[in-house]
Amino acid sequence: MGSSVPESEIIAANDSVEQETSIDAESTTVKRRSFKGMSLEVRQAERRERLMEAALQSYGTLGFFSVTVRDVCVEAKLTERYFYESFKNSGALFDAIYMRLVEELQQRILTAVMQGAPDPKQMIKLGLTAFFQSLSDDQRVTRILFIDAILVHENDGKSIYKAVKRFDLMTQSFIALMVPQAQENMSLVSLISTGLTGYVSHLATRWAVSGFKESVEELLAACMVLYESFFSHFMLPENQKAFANASKSSVK
Repeated sequence: MGSSVPESEIIAANDSVEQETSIDAESTTVKRRSFKGMSLEVRQAERRERLMEAALQSYGTLGFFSVTVRDVCVEAKLTERYFYESFKNSGALFDAIYMRLVEELQQRILTAVMQGAPDPKQMIKLGLTAFFQSLSDDQRVTRILFIDAILVHENDGKSIYKAVKRFDLMTQSFIALMVPQAQENMSLVSLISTGLTGYVSHLATRWAVSGFKESVEELLAACMVLYESFFSHFMLPENQKAFANASKSSVK
């Protein structure tokens, strides 16, 4: 009665017990234990977030293949049992941080693009600037997205395909908005979008591999040549017909 139990033992016991029975006058109900006002689910989510942050730091600075599960756990200040509580293996953690970074990058681009509306050239310029500036501001992101991702996913490219598809669809929507005639042949627009996405992605990869040798302004200029040429080409009445003609040909 007079002895006290160390707090570490309380936490360990609390984590191992997920439910307790509460009996009232009518029925037996099951509820989650809580520790300091935090439910088991909240604590698990907090630990998962710490592992995600640790992955960004570890993979982004040392590279995926130089980092072990233990390394990530040390960075997150968690034991390995908590790692496997959230992730099956290192690959699963890498996929999770990869898709999060893709989503965050896409959101920054979309926000920047809308700030340039309704001027197409300004929308393109701000979107590309947001893309390259984000990679320049946090080079850990660039390494994960444009260096390690290619190697990690060489046998299973589902995550990369999903990411590319997201950017393709974003570009398709932009083209359809800026060139209404393009909506007559979305198959052609899809091919063009993939080409534009690939162009920018390859520049980003080269930039990362070379140690960010070029400035953001140089990369932006290289991309603007392609994007401006595309829109200048299809703004001409005779070239706008290409969408309709291509569409009729595909039907045949």
